Amino acid sequence: MMKAAEPEIASQTFGNPAHPSVLLIMGAMASMLWWPEAFCRTLAGKGLFVIRYDNRDTGRSIKYAPGEPPYTFDDMADDAIRVLDGHGVAKAHVVGMSMGGMIAQLVALKYPSRVVSLTAISTSPVGIDTSHLPGTTEAYMKHSVEGAKVDWSDRAQVVDFIVKDAHAIAGTAHPFDEKRTRAFVEQDYDRSGGFLSATNHFMLKGGEDWKGRLGQMTAPLLVIHGTEDPIFPVEHGAALAEAVAGARLVRIEGGGHELHPDDWAAIVDAIVAHCQGQISAEPDLDTPSAIVK
Repeated sequence: MMKAAEPEIASQTFGNPAHPSVLLIMGAMASMLWWPEAFCRTLAGKGLFVIRYDNRDTGRSIKYAPGEPPYTFDDMADDAIRVLDGHGVAKAHVVGMSMGGMIAQLVALKYPSRVVSLTAISTSPVGIDTSHLPGTTEAYMKHSVEGAKVDWSDRAQVVDFIVKDAHAIAGTAHPFDEKRTRAFVEQDYDRSGGFLSATNHFMLKGGEDWKGRLGQMTAPLLVIHGTEDPIFPVEHGAALAEAVAGARLVRIEGGGHELHPDDWAAIVDAIVAHCQGQISAEPDLDTPSAIVK
């Protein structure tokens, strides 16, 4: 556990600190475990120093009363820098997924000198109007409504719902492994002491200062997006890539709102190539699921 002033943010590292640093920022209600250890070790094995951390109200980081988050998205961007400071990292490649991808965009805009490159996975652009883009699918909306009926203090109910949620956001390219997912969700629930505080993430505000300023981003941007993402359809990833000069979009064919193990090779290779400044507009023939536009 790392204490760098307040709040207390838990983090973990993989690999050699002498290698280029990569900071992983996960999404709403998700602890650092949603960046699986094997995924982190795979990245570290490619010559990167990998840092993952628990967002506020998740995992072993500071938690607040449910329904009363005393922080904003901007504060969560500050948390990312606090984690880097705690590990003595001056500059890092930043990778964010879902809400973490939005936080990562704020980090790149607010702290340009600290961000070497940005990779945004399964997310949506911040500070621009996305009302014209396809919205969350009807099927997922129907599922998410059921969340209002869950007793978030009841472990069995919560685990059941999160497993169903993981299935609902999965893509079409690979079979859903319910047994593995349930074991993982139970582990995350127990380590976090429940997910009640994590529901605060759905009440957050902030980021208004960056409205219309996405085009000012100086960090090289890579966008990775599943073509079957039910929360942020792939058009959101395309809009983000179009908003930043020189950005690249890698489409994971049949991928959902997820880091499916069968897609790790394509995702890791794209991240590593981007960190090395080597990603091109040509698809990698060894990773047919990845199409670079």
